[in-house]
Amino acid sequence: MSDNLEQSFVKQLQENQNIIHKICRLYTNGDDAHKDLFQEITIQLWKAFPKFRGDSKFSTWAYRVALNTAITLYRKSKRSIATIEFEGRQHFLNDVEYNYEEEEQLKLMYKAVYQLNDIEKALIFMYLEDKDYQEIAETLGISEVNARVKMNRIKGKLKKILNPLGI
Repeated sequence: MSDNLEQSFVKQLQENQNIIHKICRLYTNGDDAHKDLFQEITIQLWKAFPKFRGDSKFSTWAYRVALNTAITLYRKSKRSIATIEFEGRQHFLNDVEYNYEEEEQLKLMYKAVYQLNDIEKALIFMYLEDKDYQEIAETLGISEVNARVKMNRIKGKLKKILNPLGI
């Protein structure tokens, strides 16, 4: 591959790596698994990059490749690999004004999101990233109306998970 193609890829990847890290966090439960998935997504992006025509934004295209890679590996690993629960992980933060209540709420939210199926996880992730329904639909390969309907169902599902008694 040409140097220009490689430089363009590296630049785009650096600008959009947070997308990949967030997807990795959503589909893994540990540092090693996160690193492995990040590496696999990067490899898949690199392999597919020469075919990227620029019809959509790089970030939209990267979401699609990353989510497809994560979902494929997630489905395979679910059959064979045991993972560590999120609560079992220690988090080391130097911030003295750290909000423990917010951390607990975040843990509960992640625990609820882990109970969703892979497509629902992808949709809620993009929604929480403030992606509009058009971009969500384009990334997931569904209609915008379907994305809205699915999102409403997911919100209801999360409410039931987070508040099972409906209080």
